[in-house]
Amino acid sequence: MTAPQIWPEVSPEKGTRIGWIGTGVMGHSMVGHLIDAGYTCSIQTRTRSKAKDLIDRGATWCDHPSQIGETCDVVFTIVGFPKDVQEVYFDESGLLNTSRPGQILVDMTTSRPALAVEIAHAAAERGAASVDAPVSGGDSGAKAGTLSIMIGGDEGPVAAIMPLLNLMGKTVVHQGGPGLGQHTKVVNQTLIASGMIGVCEALLYAYRAGLDIEQTLRSVTVGAAGSWALTNLGPRIVAGDFQPGFFVEHFVKDMGIALEEAAAMNLSLPGLALSRQLYIALKAQGHGRLGTQALILALAQLNDMIDPEDPQQLRSSSAGVSHGSV
Repeated sequence: MTAPQIWPEVSPEKGTRIGWIGTGVMGHSMVGHLIDAGYTCSIQTRTRSKAKDLIDRGATWCDHPSQIGETCDVVFTIVGFPKDVQEVYFDESGLLNTSRPGQILVDMTTSRPALAVEIAHAAAERGAASVDAPVSGGDSGAKAGTLSIMIGGDEGPVAAIMPLLNLMGKTVVHQGGPGLGQHTKVVNQTLIASGMIGVCEALLYAYRAGLDIEQTLRSVTVGAAGSWALTNLGPRIVAGDFQPGFFVEHFVKDMGIALEEAAAMNLSLPGLALSRQLYIALKAQGHGRLGTQALILALAQLNDMIDPEDPQQLRSSSAGVSHGSV
């Protein structure tokens, strides 16, 4: 069976039923925007308590992905790892076993491009459609509804779900067919990887040199060195705030996917490989559930700048050199 050429109109007034699997750091806020817009939403996540306030706001709880697949017109997933995507879509109680003609599945997890293509083909065989739509912008972008959403999939279903994506993102771009959203996210993560090294090394230098860090940021964020990471994560680093907008362990996963894809294209990306090694060290130090800005802790460890009494704080002096406060 081939996918239909005409897809249903999506709107609260038309009674479109939305399914959502994964209410973590990003997903919680994203589905919240759909609830606020008046959509009927059914949700499922591994830990029900994390979805309590969404249920209080009107969402319906489901115990299994299949329950969502059986009742919803558009189903979004945003889970942790490719193996989780595989499970949610292909397991006996997975979404593909309950998919039907006209249904649209949207995976917003950062995952493998080949897996996105596989899901799209399997969905099309049942008359449904699958779209890969990974996002960038962190927890702040998810809360504000200003994410960048990178879309891979056929034009019909992509056009149908645009009203939903526009509630969650400010920059929503259709990159092409299945898998191309994921390839675009690889580009995004490669840009971030080396950029985070620069941000953290620069702040360590400023710290050791005795600069007023906040004054330094005022100067450098607006010039040629400015970046999203410096503007948004720099102040968090200065404040010692390493709470996750995006988990270190998930970024390690993303960089692994990027390196696998690069190797398949006979492409050498040494900057990306170095960044992943540093993040693996950070994870080995017990910081896998912190935000990506915690990379500064791994680099500080290399320079003997970690407070021995608090592994998430820089020591006030090191090697006899005095410097300013963070």
